[in-house]
Amino acid sequence: MNEDMMTAEEKQNLADKDESQLSRDCQETGRGRGVYYVHTLGCQMNVHDSERIAGVLEADGYVKATRRQIENNDLDLIVMNTCAVRENASNRMYGTLGQWAELKRERPGLQIAVGGCMAQKDRRRIVQRAPWVDAVFGTKNIGSLTGLLKKARLENRSQVQVATDLDYFPSQLPAARASRVSSWVAISVGCNNTCTFCIVPSVRGKERDRRPGDILDEIQRCVDAGAKEITLLGQNVNSYGYSTGDRYAFSKLLRACGKIDGLKRVRFTSPHPAAFTDDVIEAMAETDNVMHQLHMPLQSGSDRILRAMRRSYRVSRFKGIIDKVRAAMPDAQITTDIIVGFPGETEDDFQQTMDLLRQIRFSSAYTFEYSPRPGTPAALMEQIPPEVMRDRYTRLHDMQETITAQEMQKFLGRTVEVLVTGQGRKDSNTHRVTGRERTGALVHIGVPAGQEIPQTGDFVDCTVTDSSRHYLLADPQPEAGQVYKVHH
Repeated sequence: MNEDMMTAEEKQNLADKDESQLSRDCQETGRGRGVYYVHTLGCQMNVHDSERIAGVLEADGYVKATRRQIENNDLDLIVMNTCAVRENASNRMYGTLGQWAELKRERPGLQIAVGGCMAQKDRRRIVQRAPWVDAVFGTKNIGSLTGLLKKARLENRSQVQVATDLDYFPSQLPAARASRVSSWVAISVGCNNTCTFCIVPSVRGKERDRRPGDILDEIQRCVDAGAKEITLLGQNVNSYGYSTGDRYAFSKLLRACGKIDGLKRVRFTSPHPAAFTDDVIEAMAETDNVMHQLHMPLQSGSDRILRAMRRSYRVSRFKGIIDKVRAAMPDAQITTDIIVGFPGETEDDFQQTMDLLRQIRFSSAYTFEYSPRPGTPAALMEQIPPEVMRDRYTRLHDMQETITAQEMQKFLGRTVEVLVTGQGRKDSNTHRVTGRERTGALVHIGVPAGQEIPQTGDFVDCTVTDSSRHYLLADPQPEAGQVYKVHH
């Protein structure tokens, strides 16, 4: 019978039969409901959401792809978790979807799904430009993914579900953690700020805080599962609790983390300078397992540009915070974000940013050329010529790279404690292991002959013997008095 002539009930029965056969075929080949791969673009919040996407899929019987399966495109489902903050992320998304269309022609059973911020923002456009996509789901619809995929197979057309209101926190969903020793834990979602360059509030919604007890329960579950380190996540972590009138809620949360047995390290990202208070600095300095690492977005060193960005602080306020942090924690490693070429930025504005970077000496800076995002006020402002923006970016990037290299050299000869997370890309050739020391620097460790080889999750005290701009090397020689000690 032609499918167009079937009743709705007959179509459903056929779909159920096809779904059942697909499930049996996958089970017989050890692929579960299907082999999946989640391709993540964007920030740490997206990385965390991808763990939830993976958890939802695995709860429904999907199996995570191995590295070899990914390299050979031996996949039944590909999920792209997208970013909308910068224009190049949008371009990369459509370019990658075009490549996946070719894969789908080669593997007709392959399904493709798109989630995240671009899905929230451009839900219909994605389906129009990439009609081979089976499911489009928003930042608040992760739990609906498997249902959308089943419906797409039933109806043989794209399914879209993008909610504007938050019915549940993604953290309520199952998670397939990318690391067993380091876990992301979201304390809030959304953002209440109105920065003129930023699209996050429109795709993530207003800020909503999780209950402290729920957060601490999740952290305890992570520790019980083997996590040694957690990172608290939020678009603005230090405004946590403001919605209930408790301006000290975040520092209380940090101190509560210090009482969790087995939790060795606590980090957080990202705070906002306008809401960063002295009690948070005190909690960082006084809580043993809270690391002396701080990512504090500056964006510009010009008060005039900060006003145009609608950033609710000025340079003097920002510098005051950094001074207090360093007074309380002299070893603190502080990183930042800088936008170059914001509309209306003059050479003088840019030089003020350069001067401030020379004064503060961030351990590293994530620098970006301004990218207009449709729907934001800054997109309607007079734009800086691309060649001017590129020149300023190059100058600022080169100066910060020099500062970063100099700051990393300060580790030489120090003994650092490294939490081993595995091997880096080049470590299999050098036989080193990789991890991060307490303030966040990446360290590659060479194991001295005859010494214990550390495993993922172990801690290593070791002497730093060399440095580069982006990592440290520890090839200690115990016979020369250098330190190498593994503890579990």
